[in-house]
Amino acid sequence: MSRAASAIIADVRRQFKIPGIMEGTKKPDYANTVAICTKSAQMELMPIALLAVLSSVLVGLLFGVEALGAFLAGLILSGQLLAVFMANAGGAWDNAKKFIEDGNFGGKGSDAHKAGVVGDTVGDPLKDTAGPALNPLLKVINLISVIVAPLLVVDINPLVRYSLALAIIVTLARLMFFTKKTALKRDCR
Repeated sequence: MSRAASAIIADVRRQFKIPGIMEGTKKPDYANTVAICTKSAQMELMPIALLAVLSSVLVGLLFGVEALGAFLAGLILSGQLLAVFMANAGGAWDNAKKFIEDGNFGGKGSDAHKAGVVGDTVGDPLKDTAGPALNPLLKVINLISVIVAPLLVVDINPLVRYSLALAIIVTLARLMFFTKKTALKRDCR
C-alpha cells in the first residue's frame, strides 16, 4: 500500500508542475493515477492469491493427504469464525457511530463521536470487504484441495514431490519479495 501511495504522490506532484493544472485551465491526467492504483492492486493481490491457491498443494506435497485434511479443517473452522467476527464487529462499530449521531453520548462533534468515527473507519472495511472476502478464499482453497487430493494419493517419486514443493516455494518467494519492489518504479514518470 505504501508503494502505491508513494507512486500516486509522485504522479500528482508531477502533474502539479504541468502549466494550467493549478489554475484550473487544464484537466489533470486521471487515467494515469487510476492505472497506478489498478496495477498496484493487482501486484499486491497476486502473491496473496497464489498463496491461497498453492498453500493446499504445498501442504499436500510436503506432508501428505492427512495433513491436507487437517489443514482444511483448521482453515474452515478459523476462517469461518474470523469472518463472522469481522462482520459482527464491523457492524457494531458502524451502529455505535450511528447511535452517537442520533444524540446519545453527546451527539455529533463530541469526543464520543470522534471515537465512533475512528471505530467506523475500521468497522466499515471489516463488515463490507474483509469479512465477506474470507468466504471465497475458503472456497478457492477447498476447491484446489479437492482437485489436488487424488494426485497426492498416487505414489509419487519423493524427488518429484519435493521438487514440485520447492518450485512452489520459490515461486511464492519470488512473487512476494522481488516483483513488488520493481513494479511501481516503472509507473512513476
